[in-house]
Amino acid sequence: MLTGCGLPQAWRQQQAWRILDSDFGRGLQFFRTLQAWKNTPLRPRLLHYVALSLAPPSMDDLLADLAGDPELRELAQELLPEWTGLLPGFHRLSFQGGQALLTLCVGESMAMLREQQFFADSVFLRAAGTGPAGAQPWSIWSVKALARCCRRGTRLAVAADAPVLQADLTQCGFEIQALPNDTPSGSYQAEFNPRWTIKTTRQHSISHPVAIGSCAVIGAGLAGASVAAALARRGWRVQVLDQGAEPALGASGLPVGLVVPHVSADDCTLSRLSRAGVRMMLQQARSLLRQGQDWELSGTRERQLDGTPDLPDIWHAQAAWLKPGQLVQRWLAQPGVTFQGNARVADLRQKQNQWELLDALGQPLACVDRVVLANAGGALPLLARVQASLPALGIRPEQLPTLHGVRGQLSWAMHDGNQEDLFPSHPVNGSGSVIPAIPMGSGSAWFVGSTYQPDQLTPLPDERNHQSNLQRLLRLCPTLGQALAKRFAEGSVQAWKNTRCVSADRLPVVGPLYQADNPGLWLCAAMGSRGLSFSVLCAELLAAQWGGEPMPVDAGLARSLQAFRGESPRIK
Repeated sequence: MLTGCGLPQAWRQQQAWRILDSDFGRGLQFFRTLQAWKNTPLRPRLLHYVALSLAPPSMDDLLADLAGDPELRELAQELLPEWTGLLPGFHRLSFQGGQALLTLCVGESMAMLREQQFFADSVFLRAAGTGPAGAQPWSIWSVKALARCCRRGTRLAVAADAPVLQADLTQCGFEIQALPNDTPSGSYQAEFNPRWTIKTTRQHSISHPVAIGSCAVIGAGLAGASVAAALARRGWRVQVLDQGAEPALGASGLPVGLVVPHVSADDCTLSRLSRAGVRMMLQQARSLLRQGQDWELSGTRERQLDGTPDLPDIWHAQAAWLKPGQLVQRWLAQPGVTFQGNARVADLRQKQNQWELLDALGQPLACVDRVVLANAGGALPLLARVQASLPALGIRPEQLPTLHGVRGQLSWAMHDGNQEDLFPSHPVNGSGSVIPAIPMGSGSAWFVGSTYQPDQLTPLPDERNHQSNLQRLLRLCPTLGQALAKRFAEGSVQAWKNTRCVSADRLPVVGPLYQADNPGLWLCAAMGSRGLSFSVLCAELLAAQWGGEPMPVDAGLARSLQAFRGESPRIK
C-alpha cells in the first residue's frame, strides 16, 4: 500500500500528510505506515490516518498480528489506554506527542465517507476486509463517495481482484496506472485525475490549508491555551494575550473539575460531542500532567436524580478529576507559544495583510497573521468594536448564538482527619458533584458544587450559595451531607467562584467570524461548565480547518459547533 502510493518519498518535506484507509482491519497497515513515517528523514510534521472500520478489532487481535515485530508492537502500546468505548462514529487517537493522529471511523463505509471533510493525499483501498466484520461491498456509489474525499493528484493503492471496481474507479475520475511486473495479482495503482472540471460545490464544506505563520490568541483559559497548543504543534508561532497577570484567572482557574461525558437517552449532540471531547482531553492529561497530583483517572459515579430517580446509577470508568490551571500552564509552555499578561486587547485593526491588536490607548500589543478570540464573555464587546472600526468585513455579532454569563460557586475545605471514611472513594456527580480527595499543598481537600446563576441577576451571598451546595451534597451523598452540615453551618467551608460563558444551546462556538476565502478572525468560546470536555475538541476543530485536515468528529457534529449555526461561512 505504501509503495503503491509513492510513500514514503511523496510525503518528504511536506507540512502534513493525509491518508484515507478503506479498511482498518486489524490495524497492521496503520502501524506499518506509522513506522514508515517515524523512520523517514524530513517526514511531514503531522500525519493524519483516517481509517474506516465496520467493527474495530479487540486489543488482543491487534497485538497478536504484531507479535513478530517488536517495533510495531511498541507503537501499538500507545493504544492500550485509549482502545475503549469505540462506539459507532469518529474516534480521534493520538500518537507520538500528537504528531500522528488516527481517526477511526466506526460504521458502514458509505456513511463514514459522506461524513468526511478533507481531501486525502493517499488512499488505501481494499475490497477484502481483514477485520472482525469482514469486507464491506463496494459499489459505484461508495466509489463516488470516495472520490469526494480526493483532490486532483491523490494517489490510490488498490488491493482488490474485482474488475467491476476498476471500472467504477475509472468512471469516477481515477486513472488506472501501468503496473510493474512484480505487482501482486489483484493489486494496482490509480490517480484521481478526472477529465472533467471538478465542481466547486463539493469544496464549500472542505477547508484548504493556509500558510503557517503567526497567530494571536486572546484569552489564556482552557479555550485559548488549548488552541495555542494545537496550533503550535502544527508549526504556528502563537502569542497568547490575557488581561490578567497570570493565565487561567477566570473560570478556568477552577481548583479541580471533572472530565466526564454527558449521557442522554437519545444520545443527543451534546452527548456525542462530550464523548469525543473527553477522549481527547484524557489523551492530553496522560501526556502532560502528573498522575495523582494534577489529575487521576478516578472514574465517576453518576446518580440519576433529575427526572429519572428510579434508574440505576451510571459508572463512568473513563472519567477523571483534573486541575484545569495546571493543564493551562502546560499548554502555554509548549514550544512555539508565548504568554503576555496584563494585556487587555481593546480593538483590532488590519494593517496590510496582518492584524494589529491594540490596547486601550491605541498602542499595538501584537501584529500577526491571524487572531482567535477565546476570551469568553469578553469576545462580544470586542467584536462590536471591531465591527464598528472595520465595517467592510461584514462581521455580524448578532448572528452568533446568544452568549451570556453564568456565575458559579464551589464549596470546599481541607480534610481535617475526621469523617473521611464517609467520603466516597471516587467522585460522584448528578445534580452537582462531589470530589472527595484532591491533593492541595501538604494535605487534601474535598469539593462540592456548583451553583448556577445567570449574571444578569443580583449576585447571591456566599453563605446562600454554600447552602445550595449543601443541598446538592445531601441529594448525592445523604450520609456525607448530614455529617458535613455542621462545617457548613460553622462557616468553615471556603468558596471559589467565577463566571462561565454559556451559549443558548449549551454548545461551544468555533469558527470564522466573517465570510472570506482566508478569514483571519476566529472565535473559540462558550465552553460553559464543560471546558474540560470541550476545549481540546474545539481546538482541534479550529486547527483542522486552518490546516485542511480531517475533522476529529463527523461533519454533522462539526456543524453543530460552527460560530454561525444556521449559516456556513465559506472557508477555502
